[in-house]
Amino acid sequence: MRDLGVGFKYLVQGQKWVGRHGRWFGFGLLPGLVTLVLYIGALIGLGYGADDLAAWATPFADDWTSPWLGILRGTLTGLVFVFGLFLAVITFTAVTLLVGQPFYESLSEAVDRSEGGEVPESGLPLWRELWISARDSLRVVLRVAFYGVLLFACGFVPVVGQTVVPALGFCVSGFFLAEELTAVALQRRGVELKERLTLLRGRRLAVLGFGVPLTLAFLVPFVAVFLMPGAVAGATLMVRDLRGETSAADGPEKNDQEGGNLPATGGDQGVHHLPH
Repeated sequence: MRDLGVGFKYLVQGQKWVGRHGRWFGFGLLPGLVTLVLYIGALIGLGYGADDLAAWATPFADDWTSPWLGILRGTLTGLVFVFGLFLAVITFTAVTLLVGQPFYESLSEAVDRSEGGEVPESGLPLWRELWISARDSLRVVLRVAFYGVLLFACGFVPVVGQTVVPALGFCVSGFFLAEELTAVALQRRGVELKERLTLLRGRRLAVLGFGVPLTLAFLVPFVAVFLMPGAVAGATLMVRDLRGETSAADGPEKNDQEGGNLPATGGDQGVHHLPH
């Protein structure tokens, strides 16, 4: 159970890191704000078009009398919007990370540099990094969708469906949210998706301690945008622990570098997308 606290400390430590490095917090906000605007526009469009979509999908009900026609299409309209909102929630992080790949990769490199030691770089061109990120994100979303359907079906089981299933749902969401965030640092280290999942399962409680509170926080509108920079920083710190680059005892508690005053090991060469 101690690992739950370790994971949560990395989440807090990441927020503290960006708080001490305001420039990186500002850069890290940009992708989330862009993605948020796009999602708000898409949801507004869906809100206006959901009733037309419901009418298009139910031509057999055109001759139904009131109130049955209104009940059917009103229910279907609500389901369409709820499904769109669900897709927005489970894909927001993946899309934000994809949009902000150069920003978050540079932020992650800056965190590595502030911790001292080697600053890993993928050595891949940006288009290749974007392709790998998009491909892996799609695989993760498909996994989340599979577990979502399974948990939805289990939700009809009396008692268990109203207690255990919601808790499992948050655990699944938290695990894969942590996977998406740690992918920024692990991809720079050349770790493929299958290896990443194996690594995270090896410290499952720490991963849940990091991802579940973040999932709960992301349920609050707009919070995800402001927590994303610190979440990426915290995920990088956790990756260093998971790979043995720093111990769990030295990670969250170590104030290193609390003011970012330690000398960079490799100069400024590691951060190549954005200025430090």
